[in-house]
Amino acid sequence: MPVFKIDSVLKKLNIKPLNSGVSTGQTWLKNSEKSISSFSPTDGKLIAKVSVANKKDYEKVITAAEQAFQSWRMVPAPKRGEVVRQIGEALREQKQALGELVSYETGKSLEEGLGEVQEMIDIADFAVGLSRQLHGLTMHSERFKHRMYEQYHPLGVVGIISAFNFPVAVWSWNSFLAWICGDVCVWKPSEKTPLCSVACQQIVSVVFKKNAVPEGVSCLINGDYTIGEFLSEDTRVPLVSATGSTRMGKKVGEAVGARLGRSLLELGGNNAIIITPSADLNIVTTGAVFGAVGTAGQRCTSTRRLIIHESVYDDVKMKLLKAYAQLNIGNPLDRKNHVGPLIDKDAVKNYEAALEQIVRQGGKAIVPGGVLKGKGYESGCYVKPAIYEAKNHSAIVQHETFAPILYIMKYKKLEEAIALQNAVPQGLSSSIMTNNLREAEMFLSHEGSDCGIANVNIGTSGAEIGGAFGGEKETGGGRESGSDAWKVYMRRQTNTINYSAHLPLAQGIKFDL
Repeated sequence: MPVFKIDSVLKKLNIKPLNSGVSTGQTWLKNSEKSISSFSPTDGKLIAKVSVANKKDYEKVITAAEQAFQSWRMVPAPKRGEVVRQIGEALREQKQALGELVSYETGKSLEEGLGEVQEMIDIADFAVGLSRQLHGLTMHSERFKHRMYEQYHPLGVVGIISAFNFPVAVWSWNSFLAWICGDVCVWKPSEKTPLCSVACQQIVSVVFKKNAVPEGVSCLINGDYTIGEFLSEDTRVPLVSATGSTRMGKKVGEAVGARLGRSLLELGGNNAIIITPSADLNIVTTGAVFGAVGTAGQRCTSTRRLIIHESVYDDVKMKLLKAYAQLNIGNPLDRKNHVGPLIDKDAVKNYEAALEQIVRQGGKAIVPGGVLKGKGYESGCYVKPAIYEAKNHSAIVQHETFAPILYIMKYKKLEEAIALQNAVPQGLSSSIMTNNLREAEMFLSHEGSDCGIANVNIGTSGAEIGGAFGGEKETGGGRESGSDAWKVYMRRQTNTINYSAHLPLAQGIKFDL
């Protein structure tokens, strides 16, 4: 393993021992009242500190954002796209350093950290092309010499609340699209990964300064849950995009809904793979294992359940046992390791509590879990990926535990398997492993998966930026990233033009004076 020097990474990203966590662009607000200490779950060491915002800072940020919107919205969309293109180039230059910081601050593998930065680059490329394609529609009017069409206008200030597990990519999904739409952004990152947000703001601020982008187009505001409450309750913020737990999302949705604002919610998942008799078990093993243990099970798309046909159940179980025996758990910056640590000791406590509940609720250990101790595990955040036979209706199976715990269960008929998959509160990602065309089509039909994402012969974890990302039920119903997700960041307007010398009314109504 090459020697990893965090000091070198921090220097490249212009991160200091104590950083301001509040910025309106090029300006960083100095507030030393309170700070967040960022400890790496990799080794438990303090990386750096970030000062957080108070109410006064919040008001300065929102004021700057509101003022910036007035001029930024007037910049032609392709010109806004050019700025985002340059951000993508800057991220290419800083990919290694930012990827290493993501890995070290979150505990995800270096490959996943670098992959997350690549997602940012990809969404930048997508946004650049989209900046010339913010199309409306033209409709035929029923009235003589009338033209009717629709167009999209910038919405305003977009609040972004992101989670620790994807500390940079999800922000870019929202902000890069919002910027090319003519919006300005206020980002409240996770308290568990504040340094990643500071690094991103540093990268963006250089590009913005070079292009004379108004102060306030990209705002950063680190802080605790109260910052999220400010954004959710603020009528000056027409859209709040929130990624995180269902519990958090319900609070955001309630607060934003009470003022009739918009919320884009991407919340919890309880994702299943259905494994049919015709499935290629080698593909099954790769998809299921990465889905269950990637990012130490801390993805909203992590595979939580395997619903396996009884005829291949034992074969799948044996392949899982063999694969889990080969997993290397340790420092995520070492490429030979497959699984890094959980984000912090609170996550470890939740993992341990879940294992206790599984046993109490009748679960049977196939691969027992446990907390790892000793050399290399000093941070106390490393745990063993676990597999349990369990019933789908068990309370703990119905709950999303952000940890590498996989539940397996049998089925007889495909209808039963689909019913099991859908019988959870969440509806994010789903998959079927099959070489049977009828089974695949049934899974993707109206009577199939009720999730926002449904895959065939790939796992539940991960997604390409070209498709809209999000789910149904307690996952929140929001869509981010690709397809036409850009529309949520804009306001829609229908226009009718009368170019005749008369004023005919719709539906043939007569109103003679």
